[in-house]
Amino acid sequence: MNSPCLHNSSDSTDAADWQRQLAHWFQTACRLEVLSPKPGNVNPGHSFADASVDDFLKSAAAAAPDIARAPTQPIGQTILNAVTATRSVVTHNTNLGILLLIAPLAAVPPQQSLADGIASVLAGTTTEDSRNVYAAIRLANPGGLGKAAQQDVDSPPTIPLTDCMQLAADRDLIAAEYSNGFQRVLQQGLNWLLQAAQVSDNAGEQITWLALQLLADAPDSLILRKCGLEIATTAQNLARRTLDQGWPDPSGQPSFLQLDQFLRADGNRRNPGTTADFVAAILFAAFREGFRVS
Repeated sequence: MNSPCLHNSSDSTDAADWQRQLAHWFQTACRLEVLSPKPGNVNPGHSFADASVDDFLKSAAAAAPDIARAPTQPIGQTILNAVTATRSVVTHNTNLGILLLIAPLAAVPPQQSLADGIASVLAGTTTEDSRNVYAAIRLANPGGLGKAAQQDVDSPPTIPLTDCMQLAADRDLIAAEYSNGFQRVLQQGLNWLLQAAQVSDNAGEQITWLALQLLADAPDSLILRKCGLEIATTAQNLARRTLDQGWPDPSGQPSFLQLDQFLRADGNRRNPGTTADFVAAILFAAFREGFRVS
């Protein structure tokens, strides 16, 4: 992966061609994410008891056609259809967070940049979108879900999807994106991806460095839900120390290994799954905005 650079990847607005592009970008983003050696996540060197690299690759292939249709259908329908397709090839949650992040981005019309178009996409969500997303969440059955005081996922929602997400924004980084216009993906994330090209010319190291930046920036939502604030904050601090010690320089390798071992303890319950979801979304956004990431 060389330095990300702009190219004119979105000139064509032919609907069929655009759908092929969206599907390709989605699958490529998911593939690069799972094949990189990010700490604590499934990767070619580490499977979980119930999840392997192949599961994530099959999930991406299954969900890609529905992501490709995102510009022509409501967000909630895209997410529910993609989760349903995913569950036809795997029996556990592999990509709910990725779909929640990428579906709105994929819905932005091709004539608009993501930064210019995401606000209107989010403003246009409906209560029907909420119902479909709630059904998708129940089908995916992600770990660590508790009960919400308002608009709980086990009750019929009564407000539009963006409003539901705003209620969870203070405790879930993905929900917060619906409230802040996808700032973490489109501003912080893309900037970090550019910086990663100056850190290493190795694709896996660039993506892993991006993951470390995300994990050091804020406690991972999945770790927070499943393991609590203390464990989530410890992971955050270990990621920051790994970066401070210069990883991927060899001087940072001991801290990297300590972080990886910490995240893989307790039966992989400390898996930074939300961080991985953001990595995939940032890569998708980079492709969509015309960065050549190779």
